[in-house]
Amino acid sequence: MNPQESTLSKRNLWSYTLGSIGRDTAVYLFSAYLLTFALYTKTLNDAQFSVMSIAMMAARVLDGLSGPVMGNILDVTRTKWGKFKPWILVGTVLCSIIYYISFTNSLDGWNYVILFTAVYFIYSIVFNINDISYWGMLPSLASGKADRDLLTSRTALFAGIGQAVASVVVPTFTAGEMVIGGSAVRAYAVIAVIFVALFAGMQGITIFGVKEKPLQPAATIDKVSLRTIFGIIKNNDQLSWCMAIYLFQTVGSSLINSVLGMNYIYFEFGYSGFLFTVFSALGAAASALVMLFFAPISKRFTRDRLMRLSLFGVIGGSVFMFLTGLLVPGGAGAFSLKFVLMMLGNLFAFTGQNIFYLVLMICISNTIEYNQWKTGARAEGIIYAVRPFITKVGNALTQGVVLVAFLLTGLTQFTNQIAAFEKQADHGLISGAQKTAGIEAVLAGIPPGKTMALLFCITIVPTLFALAAYYLYNKKFTITEERYEEILGDLREREATASAPSQC
Repeated sequence: MNPQESTLSKRNLWSYTLGSIGRDTAVYLFSAYLLTFALYTKTLNDAQFSVMSIAMMAARVLDGLSGPVMGNILDVTRTKWGKFKPWILVGTVLCSIIYYISFTNSLDGWNYVILFTAVYFIYSIVFNINDISYWGMLPSLASGKADRDLLTSRTALFAGIGQAVASVVVPTFTAGEMVIGGSAVRAYAVIAVIFVALFAGMQGITIFGVKEKPLQPAATIDKVSLRTIFGIIKNNDQLSWCMAIYLFQTVGSSLINSVLGMNYIYFEFGYSGFLFTVFSALGAAASALVMLFFAPISKRFTRDRLMRLSLFGVIGGSVFMFLTGLLVPGGAGAFSLKFVLMMLGNLFAFTGQNIFYLVLMICISNTIEYNQWKTGARAEGIIYAVRPFITKVGNALTQGVVLVAFLLTGLTQFTNQIAAFEKQADHGLISGAQKTAGIEAVLAGIPPGKTMALLFCITIVPTLFALAAYYLYNKKFTITEERYEEILGDLREREATASAPSQC
């Protein structure tokens, strides 16, 4: 690919980015709410919850290891349908099956643990087929800085819209007064069917709408080899540092939106999914604006200044939430002073995390040209496999934090009681009013110290990870805007020299 080309068409811009809406809606349902589904519709003891958590951690590491392999396969793929589309299609079909099975089964106890473990390990492989081929297509569609910033930010925006849809619909209609079908069991099944259809349809827009560039000869990497994959990562020092930075950022940003965050809202303010939706709404809206206007913003501010701004948002918002939770008197409902102040803190923290994420995605993209400049090979499939690789490893570490928090605080004894009421309501054994009254009694019996432990995990721990991520970025990442332009210029000179007619 010629580094100076700027050929991002409107057709490709819209066909590619729209695909991320349905994709991330379904992905977010699985990644963010499968454990919540298990906790509030199944009966699980500490041993069963531990096995599930360990399975999630192991599967995510396997997911990360299989990611670079898929990236390598992608680099050497050549078909008449293109390089990326066949794998996007295969991943879409397989993931759709997994999503459906995960939220429509009626198993419980160890039988459910076995199914959960099997599904999670299978998903760790099939998701990469879709994810890496989808994101790997991005740098092939936009190489210039302006085009790449636009395509990256627009894709992130639409992915954020997909996540926002899931983050609004799932909690709102699976817990509380607006639950579909009267119970979380029925609600999750209905939502899963709808989201699977949306996922398949929107990915179809990308598959049939994007016009890939003509295939070039296969890359110099001609075989799938872990040695080759990790050799590329090892020799690209800037990519290696991006991996470390992204790992810290992923763990920190995941905790507030994990099952720990949702349980804190339920335990502190009441068992209503609408509350968690409202809690996240301001932050999600601000993040959408950041993604929408990131391209023009990035023209006025350097990445270093944007990173400092993001750090201020994350730390300031998280510490504010912690102090609010610690010092402000409690109050049920979405209009209590404590709840409103918590939302404001989350607004700043969530916005900061998204600025950091967007800047880091561009940094990872720029290591492709850096790799080409340093080694002669772009290896874009492998380099873009780094993002989901670190995401999965980070999610595994996040799940480790969740497991420790649940075991130390004994939270499953309370979620099991709530799940029992949900199952009775699903079978028509109790009325909606009886279910609500029973769950309120469970929440009233939770000791305050357990709720404070959840607050610490979703505020102070993310602050520490944000500080670590920024420190590494500030000290180790050296591909500034100026250096990136120098690399592009050098690549253009090399190409001009190579294409010039030889003088006899």
